[in-house]
Amino acid sequence: MSKTTIQDIARVAGVSKSTVSRVLNGTAAVNPEKKKAVLEAIDRLGFKPNLIASSLAGGRSMTIGVVTQLIGSPFYDTIAQGVVAELHETDYSPIFADGQWQATEELEAIQALMGRRVDGLVLIGGSLPGDEISDLCGDLPTVIVARQFSGRGNICISMDNELGSYQLTKHLIDKGHRKIAVVRGLEHHRDATDRFDGYQRALRDNGIGLDSRLVYQGDFSAESGMAAVDNLLAEKVEFTAVVAANDLTAFGVRLALHHHNVAVPEQVSIVGFDDQLETSFTIPPLTTLRQPAREMGSQASKALLEMIAGNNFSSKVFQGELVLRESVAEIAR
Repeated sequence: MSKTTIQDIARVAGVSKSTVSRVLNGTAAVNPEKKKAVLEAIDRLGFKPNLIASSLAGGRSMTIGVVTQLIGSPFYDTIAQGVVAELHETDYSPIFADGQWQATEELEAIQALMGRRVDGLVLIGGSLPGDEISDLCGDLPTVIVARQFSGRGNICISMDNELGSYQLTKHLIDKGHRKIAVVRGLEHHRDATDRFDGYQRALRDNGIGLDSRLVYQGDFSAESGMAAVDNLLAEKVEFTAVVAANDLTAFGVRLALHHHNVAVPEQVSIVGFDDQLETSFTIPPLTTLRQPAREMGSQASKALLEMIAGNNFSSKVFQGELVLRESVAEIAR
């Protein structure tokens, strides 16, 4: 079967080829009756325009660059799913690059996507400074997800990590815990520092002093959770609960306690952060702080599309939800 052309549409609609082009590209006003005839001809002939050719003619690539971190990471991948789902009903297609949680890799990923003339960027996580992102991206519409910082014109879709960690620590305190260990995330990562701040604020608000022996510098990994428990027990530091930087760290904490024959939650309670899918199936199921990751990704796409259309869009801060499961026990006060 031969391919339908603009000339075929013009013949069926009884109009000129230039009129058909104006209807397809939206470049100029068209008489309503002629526009209706063209649209009916398109539908009758089953014509599908070449989006790439028409977008390039209009100065757009119809692609959105997405820089994520550590492809395969449950949290970042869920955000990416939200980005993709929101773009699904549009003519835009995403192109992905991995920043590898390294500023140099993130920089190269952004430059590579900009080299493909994307119409906008969604940056998920990362550590590249906000001003550097502004300088690099210039006027290109850009939305940063899962990070909160101020920069020139940057739109951030972020999470209140300080409040989430506060809620988790306060929950343990309400259950009678006073000797609460914490396994921190990456030392200079904003999410990690905000979560540690929330932990400290909950202690202060409840008259509990910060014990440096209960603070372990981790890196968001399960290995750091295991190392924290090994260190606490080797140093004979007494603790009844652990606030983990994220769920992955909490998994490491749980495994290490199992290796040391410490019962959870009877002897030590654990809380995580993120609410990964696996948290419902650990033994015991993990109490954690649910981040609306997919919704954050969806909101990022909405914001970017508004920016591309020339509309204003404000940054948005989400709040998490405390998910109570079976990894926390009440103790005598």
